[in-house]
Amino acid sequence: MRSGKVERATSETKIAVSVDLDGAGASRISTGVGFFDHMLDQIARHAPLDLELEAKGDLHIDAHHTVEDTGIAFGQAVNVALGDRKGVSRYGDAHVPLDEALTRVVIDISGRPFLVYEVRFPSHKIGEFDTELVREFFQAVAVHARMGVHIECLRGDNSHHIAESIFKGFARAFGKATALDPRRAGAVPSTKGTLTK
Repeated sequence: MRSGKVERATSETKIAVSVDLDGAGASRISTGVGFFDHMLDQIARHAPLDLELEAKGDLHIDAHHTVEDTGIAFGQAVNVALGDRKGVSRYGDAHVPLDEALTRVVIDISGRPFLVYEVRFPSHKIGEFDTELVREFFQAVAVHARMGVHIECLRGDNSHHIAESIFKGFARAFGKATALDPRRAGAVPSTKGTLTK
């Protein structure tokens, strides 16, 4: 089973996350940030993967710690679920439109964390959600899942549409990259022989 569970507790947040990379898209998510819950559900549905996530954070301050720490815990759970990364396709890419918005996401399950993020939101908020937190989430995921992630919004006028195309694009690319390739017969897709060092 390619699954991972992580519990993370600090003075700012308490997070429990469970990921099954071979799931069918079931999710149970509660972060206290409605729009963020909606975006995390997009990852579960469109990867697809099974995701259970509960986060309690200092939302009386703002959502920053909750969103960033959720990215850390989710990334750590993914890293556990990937294990030695044998047999994975390794690379995944997606172009995902949502009305006028179009996002390209490319992922390398490389063991080397990196984020390239080229996105401009026309507004600073989507409801009560700060759009700058989209980058904070994916930075945390890339570092703690130990993968290269490129996210580019090619066009878009509506902040909600842009954010949703990003999360759906990440999900689709992630699903391709983490999928098992039967031709690899459990081999690590790297000339180094490892994707964990």
